[in-house]
Amino acid sequence: MRNTSRTRTLAGALLGLAAVAATTAAGPAAAPGAPAPLAASAPLVASAPAGTRAAAAEGADPVDFAVVVDQSKSLSADDLAREVEAAALIAQGEISERSRATVIGFGSSEKPGQSAVREVCQLTVADAVGRDHLSDCVKELSRRDERKMGPGTDFPAALRQALDRLTEDGEPTTPKVVFLLTDGRLDVRDSRAYGDDPRSRTEEAEEQLAEQLARAREESVQIWPLGFGDVDRKMLTAMAAGGYRNGCADLPSARPRPRVLDGSAEIGKVLQETFAAARCARVAQGTVGKPPADLTVTIPEIATDGSITVSKHDPKVTATYYDPRGRKVPTRGTFDGSVFEATGQNGPVEALRVKNPRPGAWRVHLEAPEGHRDREVTVRAIWQGKLRSAVTLDPASPRPGEKTVVEVRMQTRRGVVIDDPEQLEGIKVSARLSGSGFDPFSVPLTDDGKGPDRRAGDVRFTGTLTVPDGADGDLALRAGMSAPGVTGDRRPLNARVTLGTPPVKAALTVERGSVHPGGEVRGRLEVRNSDSTAHTLRLALADRPPGGGVRITPATVEVPAEGRKSVPLTLSLDPDVAPGEIGGRITVADADDDGRVLDNSFIGVVVEPVPTLWDEWWGAFLAAAVLLLGLAAFAAVRLRARNRRRDLTGVRLELRGDGIRPDELTVRPGQSSGGEFRFTVDRARGAAPGLRRAGPGAAAVHRLRRSASGQFLFRPDGGREIPLSPGGSASLGEGLEIVFHDRRSAASRRPGRGSSASGGSRASGGDGGRRWGRTPGRPGRTGRTGRSGDGAGPVPSPSGPGDRGTDSRHPGGGEGSPSPGERRAGASRFDPNF
Repeated sequence: MRNTSRTRTLAGALLGLAAVAATTAAGPAAAPGAPAPLAASAPLVASAPAGTRAAAAEGADPVDFAVVVDQSKSLSADDLAREVEAAALIAQGEISERSRATVIGFGSSEKPGQSAVREVCQLTVADAVGRDHLSDCVKELSRRDERKMGPGTDFPAALRQALDRLTEDGEPTTPKVVFLLTDGRLDVRDSRAYGDDPRSRTEEAEEQLAEQLARAREESVQIWPLGFGDVDRKMLTAMAAGGYRNGCADLPSARPRPRVLDGSAEIGKVLQETFAAARCARVAQGTVGKPPADLTVTIPEIATDGSITVSKHDPKVTATYYDPRGRKVPTRGTFDGSVFEATGQNGPVEALRVKNPRPGAWRVHLEAPEGHRDREVTVRAIWQGKLRSAVTLDPASPRPGEKTVVEVRMQTRRGVVIDDPEQLEGIKVSARLSGSGFDPFSVPLTDDGKGPDRRAGDVRFTGTLTVPDGADGDLALRAGMSAPGVTGDRRPLNARVTLGTPPVKAALTVERGSVHPGGEVRGRLEVRNSDSTAHTLRLALADRPPGGGVRITPATVEVPAEGRKSVPLTLSLDPDVAPGEIGGRITVADADDDGRVLDNSFIGVVVEPVPTLWDEWWGAFLAAAVLLLGLAAFAAVRLRARNRRRDLTGVRLELRGDGIRPDELTVRPGQSSGGEFRFTVDRARGAAPGLRRAGPGAAAVHRLRRSASGQFLFRPDGGREIPLSPGGSASLGEGLEIVFHDRRSAASRRPGRGSSASGGSRASGGDGGRRWGRTPGRPGRTGRTGRSGDGAGPVPSPSGPGDRGTDSRHPGGGEGSPSPGERRAGASRFDPNF
C-alpha cells in the first residue's frame, strides 16, 4: 500500500474545559458499603463549535471508561506506584478526544470516617486539557490515608461507584468499560455495613457484587479485570462474564476476559493491551532505554488514529518526537496532514496523540538531567484504523427481486487504498441493506476468488444480494467490517430501486493501468436514451478525500431524445498527487430522473512516481556497468601480469671483484616496491665489500628494475641506466662488478653447492651471514664461483694453487680462511635481505 502526501487541516480549535463545582451536603451512605460522603463536583465537559465537533467526529470513536485501582493494605509501595503509572498510561494514551475517563481508588470502610472508594479523577473529557488534568489527579492514588480508607478489598462498592459515573449524562451509543486492577480477593470481613460477623459480611458482599454485575449488563458496561499476585481467579472470571458481553466488534478479542499476572512488573503493558482490545485498537511495542537515548516504535500504514506513549516514571525526563522521515513534529498543531497533541509532560507518563499519522518508524529522543537517568523508559503506540468503505452496486439501481453484486474497497482518511491483505488479517466484512418496503438484512462479503469475487487477496470484498420484492423506493447499503485494530466509518451507499424500464441506460469504462502525477486517464461513457425528451447526466467522483487531486471531465453530458451517445472521459491528476492506487469511485446519475444512479465504478488507477533518469535508462546503465566492470577486470589482469613481469622477487645479485670472494643478495617478496630494488655496496674497513639492501637515507644507492619485456634496467649510483639481460654484469668501479641472475631464466638457475669451483663461495644471506675475505699474501685476483649457464662468461681460476680445496668450513683455517678481524666484522653485519 502506498501513502499520500496530501494535507488536510482540522476546522476550528478546541475550547478550554469549564469546570463547574457544585458541593453537595454530607449525608449517610445509601447502602451498605457505599462510599462515605464526599464533596463532589460536576464532571468536566468540553464545548466546541459545530465545525470542531464535526472534525472530531472524523476521528476515532469515543469510549467512556473507568480505571478502578485497588489501594488495599496488601499492596506494596512498588505495586501501588505501578498501578498509578498503569492508570496514567491508558488515560494519556486514549486516542479519541471525545472519550471520557474517571479514575477511582478503592479499599474498604471499617471505621467511622472511612470510605471504601475514593474518586481521585472525576469523569473528564479526554481532550488536551482533560488529559493534562488526568495526568495530575491520578497521582493522588499513591497517597493512602488509613484514616479515610480501610485495608480491605470492597469490590461491590468499587463497581457501584464506577457504574454511577459511567451511566450519568452519557451517550447511549458510546461504549462503556470498567478496568479493575487488584492484587487480592474480596475482603469485607471487618466492614460492619455488610453484617454482624465476617461470614455474613462476605455473603452479603457477594450478593451485592452480583447485583452490580447485573446492573452492568443492563447498562451495557463491560468489565475487564486485571489481577496480579494471589488473586481469586474464579471471582475475576465471574466479573468479566457477569458484565456486558458484546464488544466494540464481533471478535473474540473484544469480549471481556480476566488477565492475571504473577506480579505487578508488567501491569502497565498488559493493561494497555487490555484497553486496546476493549476499544478495538492495537498496541505496537517499541524499544526500551535509559536517557539520553533514541527509542523507536512503528505505526502501520492502516492506522488513522494513534497515541505514542512514553512511560518515563520521572517527570524530569523530556521527550522529543520525530516522524518516519526524520522531521521533528510539533507537540500541538498540524504538520504534513497530521494533527498532534502532547499531554502529560509533567507526569510519569506522557503521550503524543496523532490523527492521520504517517506510517513507519517514529523516533522519540529522551533527555534527562544528571541524577534522573537511572530508570528505563518504554515507548509504545496504541493505534486504530478507522477505514472508509467505497461500495459499488451492479446494477447501480436494481429492480425489486433482482440479484445485485456488491463490491467493497477500503481506504484511509488520506485516500490511501488498502491493498495489502496482511494489514487486514482476520477481518470480517459484510453488507447490510435497508430501505422502504422490507426489513433490513445482511450478507457476508469475501475476498476468496470464488463466485463474483474476481481475484483472491486483492482486498476487494464481494458478495451478492437479492433486492426484496417489496422494495419500492430508496435503498441504503452499509458495509460493516471488524478486525483487531480496525473499524469502519458506517457511511451508507444510497441507491434507489428501478420500477419499470428506465428510459436511460449508461455503461462506464475506465482505462486500467498506471499514470504519473500530472497525467491523465482516459475513459468512455456509452449512453442510450429511449425517452422522448433529452436527459442530462452528471458525472462525479465519490468517496474521495477533500482536495484529492483528481478531476473528471466532462462533468455533465446531454443525451438527445431517442438517441445514443458515446462520450470520451478524462480523469486529470494534479502534479502533486501522491503515488498509490487512486481511491473512490465514478458515478453517473440522471439529473432528470431524481438523480438515479445509472452506473458506478471504482477508479482503480495506480499513480506511479515520475520516472527518474535511472528508471528510464537502467538497462543502458547496467550494460555500461557490466562493460566497465569487464574492462576494469581486464585492466586489473593486465596490470597484475605487468607487475608480475616487473617483479624482482627471486632475482639474485652477485658481487665480484679482484681479490675478493663473491657476495650474493637475493630480492625477497615485497622488497621491490614499485618495481624497483635499491641496494648499496658496503665497504666497511677491514671487511670484504658486501651487498646490502638500501635503507631510508642511504648513500651511494644503486637501482635495479625490470622492463615490461623482462629486461633488467640497472642504474648505478650517479650513472645512467644500463639495459642488461639476465646473467649480464655491470661495472661498479674500483675493480668491482655486479651480476644479475634471474630465477625465471632456466639458464640462470642456481646450481647446487657441489658445483662450486675451488674455494666454494657461499651467499651471505644463505650461510649465516659469513663472508670470504681477501687471501693474505697472494697477489692478483681470488677465485670466483663458477655458475654454468649464467651468461657471465668464463671465470678465471685463482692465481695460486694454494687456494684449491680450501674452504671456510675447514676448522684449521689455512690460507683461504678469513682473518679474525674479518670474522668479527662478518659476525656483526645485519642480514642484507631484511
